[in-house]
Amino acid sequence: MKAPVLPETTAHVRILQQSWQQGKILGEVRAGSYEWSFQWHFRQGKLRVHPSLGRALIFEPLGRFLEHSDYHLEPGGDYQFMLRTRL
Repeated sequence: MKAPVLPETTAHVRILQQSWQQGKILGEVRAGSYEWSFQWHFRQGKLRVHPSLGRALIFEPLGRFLEHSDYHLEPGGDYQFMLRTRL
Protein backbone atom coordinates (compact mmCIF):
# COMPACT_ATOMS: atom_id res chain seq x y z
CA MET A 1 0.00 0.00 0.00
CA LYS A 2 1.38 3.40 -1.02
CA ALA A 3 1.78 6.24 1.44
CA PRO A 4 -0.33 9.28 0.56
CA VAL A 5 1.46 11.97 -1.42
CA LEU A 6 1.70 15.17 0.59
CA PRO A 7 1.08 18.45 -1.23
CA GLU A 8 4.14 20.66 -1.80
CA THR A 9 4.86 24.14 -3.06
CA THR A 10 8.31 25.56 -3.76
CA ALA A 11 8.97 28.91 -2.09
CA HIS A 12 11.45 31.12 -3.95
CA VAL A 13 13.51 33.56 -1.88
CA ARG A 14 15.57 36.49 -3.20
CA ILE A 15 17.89 38.39 -0.87
CA LEU A 16 17.88 42.11 -1.68
CA GLN A 17 20.03 43.58 1.10
CA GLN A 18 22.08 42.38 4.01
CA SER A 19 23.63 44.42 6.81
CA TRP A 20 25.77 42.69 9.41
CA GLN A 21 26.14 46.00 11.29
CA GLN A 22 22.34 46.37 11.63
CA GLY A 23 21.75 42.62 11.95
CA LYS A 24 19.20 42.67 9.14
CA ILE A 25 18.38 40.88 5.88
CA LEU A 26 15.78 42.25 3.43
CA GLY A 27 14.25 40.09 0.75
CA GLU A 28 11.29 38.82 -1.21
CA VAL A 29 9.61 35.44 -1.17
CA ARG A 30 7.01 34.01 -3.52
CA ALA A 31 5.11 30.76 -3.42
CA GLY A 32 2.22 29.83 -5.67
CA SER A 33 0.43 33.05 -6.59
CA TYR A 34 1.55 34.86 -3.40
CA GLU A 35 4.40 37.37 -3.06
CA TRP A 36 5.76 38.95 0.11
CA SER A 37 8.62 41.15 1.21
CA PHE A 38 10.38 40.42 4.48
CA GLN A 39 12.82 41.83 7.00
CA TRP A 40 14.78 39.35 9.09
CA HIS A 41 16.39 40.92 12.18
CA PHE A 42 18.63 37.94 12.92
CA ARG A 43 20.22 39.23 16.13
CA GLN A 44 16.77 39.60 17.71
CA GLY A 45 15.19 36.64 15.93
CA LYS A 46 12.39 38.88 14.58
CA LEU A 47 10.75 38.41 11.21
CA ARG A 48 8.40 40.89 9.51
CA VAL A 49 6.44 39.84 6.44
CA HIS A 50 4.29 42.14 4.24
CA PRO A 51 1.59 42.23 2.97
CA SER A 52 -0.67 40.51 5.47
CA LEU A 53 -2.57 38.54 2.79
CA GLY A 54 -1.42 34.94 3.10
CA ARG A 55 1.26 35.82 5.66
CA ALA A 56 0.17 32.99 7.98
CA LEU A 57 1.03 30.51 5.22
CA ILE A 58 4.66 31.59 4.89
CA PHE A 59 5.66 33.14 8.23
CA GLU A 60 6.73 30.03 10.15
CA PRO A 61 8.39 28.12 7.24
CA LEU A 62 10.25 31.26 6.11
CA GLY A 63 11.42 31.88 9.67
CA ARG A 64 12.79 28.33 9.94
CA PHE A 65 14.54 28.69 6.57
CA LEU A 66 16.13 32.02 7.58
CA GLU A 67 17.23 30.74 11.00
CA HIS A 68 18.88 27.74 9.38
CA SER A 69 20.45 29.60 6.43
CA ASP A 70 20.98 33.24 7.41
CA TYR A 71 24.81 33.14 7.51
CA HIS A 72 24.91 31.54 4.05
CA LEU A 73 22.58 34.00 2.32
CA GLU A 74 24.05 36.69 0.07
CA PRO A 75 22.52 39.81 -1.50
CA GLY A 76 21.40 39.07 -5.05
CA GLY A 77 21.14 35.37 -4.24
CA ASP A 78 18.16 33.22 -5.14
CA TYR A 79 17.21 30.35 -2.86
CA GLN A 80 14.30 27.99 -2.40
CA PHE A 81 12.68 25.70 0.13
CA MET A 82 9.64 23.43 0.15
CA LEU A 83 6.32 24.14 1.84
CA ARG A 84 4.22 21.15 2.84
CA THR A 85 1.09 22.64 1.40
CA ARG A 86 -0.27 23.58 -1.98
CA LEU A 87 -0.70 27.31 -2.58
